[in-house]
Amino acid sequence: MPNCQRCGREYQQGQLYCSSCGAPVPGVATHTRYEIKYRPSYSMLVVKLDAGESITGEAGAMTYMSPNIEVKTKMRERGILGSLGLSFLGGQSFFVNDYSATGGTGELGLVSAPLGDIEVVAVRPEKGYIIQKAAYVASTSGVNLDIQWQGFTKGLFGQGLFMIKVSGSGDLFINSFGALDHHTLGPGERLIVDNFHLVAFSDTCQYKVTRFGGLKEVLLSGEGLVTDITGPGEVFIQTKNLREFTQWLWTLLEPMVRSRAR
Repeated sequence: MPNCQRCGREYQQGQLYCSSCGAPVPGVATHTRYEIKYRPSYSMLVVKLDAGESITGEAGAMTYMSPNIEVKTKMRERGILGSLGLSFLGGQSFFVNDYSATGGTGELGLVSAPLGDIEVVAVRPEKGYIIQKAAYVASTSGVNLDIQWQGFTKGLFGQGLFMIKVSGSGDLFINSFGALDHHTLGPGERLIVDNFHLVAFSDTCQYKVTRFGGLKEVLLSGEGLVTDITGPGEVFIQTKNLREFTQWLWTLLEPMVRSRAR
């Protein structure tokens, strides 16, 4: 049997998922055939769907598709946020698209806005995930996205970062700004992650959101809120910080804006 591409552990005969990190065994864990191309900087998810097979993707993520794929747009659960678009909360909408192949095999390409990687994680009944809402790209049938969870509706993670609880059974595709850094925590093992670098973690983990140091450290260090995560479980971190990137861009744009405003 081959080794897991994520953690290097050897697969055992008959396994659907890696017993160490939970990654799906290629070609075994799911009927959905997919390829992640151009990684890690410009990743695109390419999915092949057999007739009658479907996948759900974030609205606006489609780059191309075969003409025999039908698209149905649906609204995520309204929850207590009513019909307000998530654009008020960071850019995404309440809408997702269901793509279904008809009359034969179809192909679909999906991407995300940030320049970075796409990864697949295996969602199982005994192991779900909590993901940053902007990290969602697509999911197979059987994966549930709960936007009524308090982490989303109350903005539990602060700094404009809203999290979605993912449960069920199937494959979940997430994206990052920059590369994805994967950590596997043992029972009681801790990791402190800056909120703007946090992409996802297992719902088997315990966590608390705290301020980075004291007030002086917050003001002078450039850091804000962090999440203190305790295993067992997985943690996915993005290597780049979108807030820092936009601030850096502004240092280049501000002189031009000021000169033209005179």
